Amino acid sequence: MTPQPIDNYRLTSLEEPTEEMLAQLMREAAEEARESNRVATERFFEEIKQAAAAY
Repeated sequence: MTPQPIDNYRLTSLEEPTEEMLAQLMREAAEEARESNRVATERFFEEIKQAAAAY
């Protein structure tokens, strides 16, 4: 079995991922979660500012 590049690996693959692949997948998922959280937090506080300005 030749190792698959991370871009080609799918969790539904019949081949087990390597520890390095799992670590990279988890790192990428954490980065995406942090960015999503940052965007949501900014949007939340912007909406609060807009609501406060309306009163």
